[in-house]
Formats: sequence, C-alpha cells, structure tokens
Amino acid sequence: MPVSTKGWNNGIRILCFIGISLSIYALYVEVSKKHNPNYVALCDVSEHMSCSNVLNSSFSTGFGIFSKDSMLNQPNSLFGIIFYSTFFLLSYLNFKIVSKLLIILAVVSNISSVYFACILIFILKDFCLVCVSTYFVNVGLLFCSIYKTKILDIESKKSKIKSK
Repeated sequence: MPVSTKGWNNGIRILCFIGISLSIYALYVEVSKKHNPNYVALCDVSEHMSCSNVLNSSFSTGFGIFSKDSMLNQPNSLFGIIFYSTFFLLSYLNFKIVSKLLIILAVVSNISSVYFACILIFILKDFCLVCVSTYFVNVGLLFCSIYKTKILDIESKKSKIKSK
C-alpha cells in the first residue's frame, strides 16, 4: 500500500476547520459580552469555568503583551482565525519546505498554548473550554504536520532512487 499525504492533509484540514470554528465562536463570545454584560455564553459553566471571563480579560487581546494603542492589540481569536486559515491553505502544498514551515507554525502555536494555559491556571485561575480545545487542536496540527513531512521525505527518497 503506497504511503500518501492525503490522510494527514485531511487531518490538518479538519483540525483547521475546528480551530477556525472555535476562534469564530471565541470572537463572538468576546464581542457579545462587551456589548451586553448580561450575555451568558454556552461555555460559561460556573464561576471558575467561564470562557466569557477569560475572553474578556486583558490577556484576550494582543496576546496580553501589546499596549492598548498598538495595532497588534486585536482579539487573540482574530489571530486564531488567520492562523488556522493560513495553515489550512498551506496544507494543499505538498512540498517539503512547506511541510517544514507547517511544523514550525505548529510548534509556535503549541508554545503559545503553553503560555496561555499558564495564564489560565496561574493568573486568571479559570478554565476556558474553548481555549483548551484550541490547545488540543494545536497538538493535533503538530502531530499531523510531522507525519506529513515524514511521508514527503519518504517520497523524496523513493523518487531519488528511481531516478538513478
């Protein structure tokens, strides 16, 4: 049975779709709560398990590091939509250099997941179901990207052997 990137690409695309959906929902919750302080999101389960609290904290824009007057002080969920959309589009390119770029992007997203998880646990002392779900999506993207790259390496080696 020939090895193919199709399954890993499909996995990446499904995970990106989930990531985009979660990011859109996070943006919706953030905007809704700002316009209506009485808004209760589906992910608001209890006082310490509330995505509304997290998504309206000072850490929910500009990664919690950019000043309010910075052009990068946008909702993190907006960056998520851009990230997952870019990752989705790049998954259609089956080149080793692109797959290595996907690994780098996935590593960066996992580092940011650890950063935000630490903020959730140690600073906000809250649990955000939407946020934690994106952390799992990011781990999945890293896994799929690594295996896609391995398959492209195998295919590259096979084509070099055939050309000799």
